[in-house]
Amino acid sequence: MSTAGLARPRVRRADIVAAALELFADKGYLATTMDDIGRAVNVRGPSLYKHVASKQDLLVEIMDTSLTTVLRDHLVAVGSTDDVADQLRRAVEAHVRFHARHRLEAFVGTRELRHLSEGNRAAMAARRRDYERGFRVLVERGVAEGRFHVGSVRLTTYSILDMGVGVSVWFREGEEFASDEVAYRYGDLAMRLVGAA
Repeated sequence: MSTAGLARPRVRRADIVAAALELFADKGYLATTMDDIGRAVNVRGPSLYKHVASKQDLLVEIMDTSLTTVLRDHLVAVGSTDDVADQLRRAVEAHVRFHARHRLEAFVGTRELRHLSEGNRAAMAARRRDYERGFRVLVERGVAEGRFHVGSVRLTTYSILDMGVGVSVWFREGEEFASDEVAYRYGDLAMRLVGAA
């Protein structure tokens, strides 16, 4: 039977990004080739360049999308109340929920940052600092208002962020805890960490 005239399945950029994400998480950015990504989406390597400029562009898109999501979720959480303790709790819950539901993105975003080009790395690092600053501002405000009692705002902020990132390592949907339950319990832990009054 002739295959002439049969349309090839349309490749979407989202499919290519998803394949790159899985490969970067599994093999690592450096060990993944454009041919690997092409095979994953049934496109020959050279044809892949009609959809994406480079492997670096895919890594940037994965990280940029993740950072855009966590920054947006943080703003929504903080904007949902005026009470600093509730703001921090909701921000922590959003942080944990993201890391539970986007484990591969969290893993790649942490492990592969060093493989970005200098300009891309600087841009992503600045956005990560903005995200961290959002938590630090809340802890500082809680201390200033007498609501939080911490020895070091900086260490407390890093501890809260690291707790959430750690969820991406062990969490598996459908096992003992649902992502919303983990987020709520980590919210409790964060409130204890800041000595919330």
